[in-house]
Amino acid sequence: MSGAVVPILLALILIALVVIIVVLVRRRSSGGASAPEAGPATPRDPFAAADEVGGDPRTIKAGDMIEYLGVRYFVRGSLRMREGGFTWSEHLLDGDTVDVKVWISVEEDPDLEVVWWTEHEIGDLTPDRKTLSLDGVDYRRDEHGTADYGSEGTTGVGDGGRVEYVDYEGPGGRYLSFERYGGGSWELGTGERVPTGTLTIYPGS
Repeated sequence: MSGAVVPILLALILIALVVIIVVLVRRRSSGGASAPEAGPATPRDPFAAADEVGGDPRTIKAGDMIEYLGVRYFVRGSLRMREGGFTWSEHLLDGDTVDVKVWISVEEDPDLEVVWWTEHEIGDLTPDRKTLSLDGVDYRRDEHGTADYGSEGTTGVGDGGRVEYVDYEGPGGRYLSFERYGGGSWELGTGERVPTGTLTIYPGS
């Protein structure tokens, strides 16, 4: 009996070795090595435009549609402004409920700022004082400069040229802005900062 047991044991050991070798080969060929641990998350700006549920305001262009406070507007045209190394955009809007010119401006300085502008009768106001009062709101002069602009779509101004501006800032995210294109007459607009999440952008074709 002992003579018959030894060959059987040797055969079982040989089979076990073959099984182990086959398993090891399959693991290597299928990349069985454990996956490397993920590295730390890449730092990112928590206020980046990617978090804007309504889209990125920096991409607005003629042909887009914008919804703000439940009202939809079409983007008729855009002005691309440049002063030195600083750039910003102004977009002319059109909607069924609009009786005056409505604009939206988008700039980064350095944070993204979106302002809703409404045309206002200028009356006898001129941007020659440090403070101005309009409709019971006091504004303080903030910036004065001249920029180059290029026009896209319908904007009511030429294809390009120079624009002079004087900006005033009021309380609670309110603004007052004087602009004149090509040395013409001053135009006046009142602005309010657009809160995050209240603007939805529908890209045009």
